[in-house]
Amino acid sequence: MTLFRISPAVADAFPDTLIAVVTATGLRSRQTWPATTAALEDLEARLAGGVWQPADESDPRIEAWHAAYRSFGTNPRRIRPSVDALGRRLTKRGTLPRINPAVDSYNAVSVRHGLPAGAFDLDHVTGDVEIRHADGSETFTPLGESGTVENPKPGEIIYTDSTDVLTRHWNHRDAHRTRVTEDSTHVAFLLETVAATRDGHLLKTAADDLRTLLRPHCDQSTVRYVSPAHPDTQTRLPA
Repeated sequence: MTLFRISPAVADAFPDTLIAVVTATGLRSRQTWPATTAALEDLEARLAGGVWQPADESDPRIEAWHAAYRSFGTNPRRIRPSVDALGRRLTKRGTLPRINPAVDSYNAVSVRHGLPAGAFDLDHVTGDVEIRHADGSETFTPLGESGTVENPKPGEIIYTDSTDVLTRHWNHRDAHRTRVTEDSTHVAFLLETVAATRDGHLLKTAADDLRTLLRPHCDQSTVRYVSPAHPDTQTRLPA
């Protein structure tokens, strides 16, 4: 089993945090996922038609993440929360990236609901996963840059396992080692808010939407929640 845990210091600093951990096993990402394709195309068509646009800096959901980033010393206009960066990319280009069906699914859900999303291949996670403040000694290899090693700044919020950092700046960028590919079969998807009192219902709807996209293409999925009141949860399903 893999334990996902929020540290006491992060829980104290962000008492309205809620994280949905959607775990899927037996993923089949080499198949075509028609519902995911339709979800992406629907968002793009609605944007092109002028009837919808992604949440931007004026939206309370994005503002909350900018405030969180500033609180731990990251400039959110230079290093943006994932949902902010993804929404800006969609607005500029008119399309969302196509990576693989699993990644495309959480991207669609993220932009639709204005909430950060990410994922880890659990077969490449070592030990438990903790969200905590960095002390500066940790190492991080960014997605797509297998020869690069970075050190988070002290105080920066990170996801980390027993080997190294999985995500920098809370949700800005994922690590190369635990990236989700078309061959990943056992994945933990994360959806996050730091304003659960206001947006917790959106997070739970987003988790349900993601499971709807995953369900036809996996053997089993679950959703569990991590918060300051419930700071850890076991997420790994039986192999």
